[in-house]
Amino acid sequence: MCASGAGARATGGRMGMSDVHRLWLLTSVALAGWLVYLLSPILTPFVVSALLAYLGDPLVDRLEAHRLKRTPAVVVVFTALFVVLVLLALLLVPRLEAQISQLVAKLPAYFDWLRAHLLPRLQALLPGEVVTLDLDTLQKAVGKHWREAGGLLAGAWSSVSGSGLALLGWLANLVLIPVITFYLLRDWDHLVAGVDALLPRRSAPVWRQLARESNDVLGAFMRGQLLVMFALGVIYTTGLWIVGLDLALLIGMLAGLVSFVPYLGLIVGVLVAGLASVLQTQGVGDLPWVALVFVVGQLLEGMVLTPRLVGERIGLHPVAVIFAVMAGGQLYGFFGILLALPAAAVVMVLIRHLVGRYRDSVLYRTSNAPDESVDGEI
Repeated sequence: MCASGAGARATGGRMGMSDVHRLWLLTSVALAGWLVYLLSPILTPFVVSALLAYLGDPLVDRLEAHRLKRTPAVVVVFTALFVVLVLLALLLVPRLEAQISQLVAKLPAYFDWLRAHLLPRLQALLPGEVVTLDLDTLQKAVGKHWREAGGLLAGAWSSVSGSGLALLGWLANLVLIPVITFYLLRDWDHLVAGVDALLPRRSAPVWRQLARESNDVLGAFMRGQLLVMFALGVIYTTGLWIVGLDLALLIGMLAGLVSFVPYLGLIVGVLVAGLASVLQTQGVGDLPWVALVFVVGQLLEGMVLTPRLVGERIGLHPVAVIFAVMAGGQLYGFFGILLALPAAAVVMVLIRHLVGRYRDSVLYRTSNAPDESVDGEI
């Protein structure tokens, strides 16, 4: 009885400690989420810097493998990374601004054509009473918006320069991002080692395994998917330019940007480019060529880009991607959108781990009769 009582007390003590650990973990997660929510307005430059450092760390490690010290390797990668970003901004932003201004200038003619040709055909095709599209109100609303905004860059500048504090915050972020990125990139390995040193020794192997799996998923997305999105933007832009679409760059980059959700880039691109083609040519003759551009892009993505650059390591369902982006934006604004997909990828790894633990638990195995075992099924 004494031995049994001692065993029960020992078991109870272990169970109590386990409960304490779970309560501490849940409290820590809740507190961290609350702090992130409170600090989200100032966290954007730190998140951007952390993402850039994460992207650059493998390149620094490769340079270190070629006997280059850490700090010089960081300087090389840091310089190359920001030169590429600045060149992309200098090349793309003025051209996108020019195409948006061109679209705004042609909007009255497009509305006149819709009013003269599209509405009569819709009224002839649809029987009975038809709800008339109020194109005049729509045209006035669009024109008023663009007159107030003054274009993409002017609108952004007016919103920033309208307040001294807003301008100061914008300039501070612009300066902070490269500085924080440099220091994070230089000390990345030390930060990872420091986090590893804080892990509970008993469960450290499990946390390390989860970290490796999360790194595989994040690496596949952050490095591979971004390259796929950019490549698709280039493919769509080139194809639409060959077709002769005036807004080729604007529509192509838009379709590439939203292609992180499977088939969303195809749907958005075909609809927007098709509408732009009809308005520009005032006919449907180029629609098959527009559709061909996006079909070729999808074939290249499925057979070449995604298998080579991403692989099958992410596995995020399109619905989960949409929900993650919308939830991140709703909770934390632009900061939440930046973290939505990386956080969803890590959560997916944790869910897989928890499902595996559940499948190995007594609770799961005793809930199925021996002749109704579903081992190996999902």
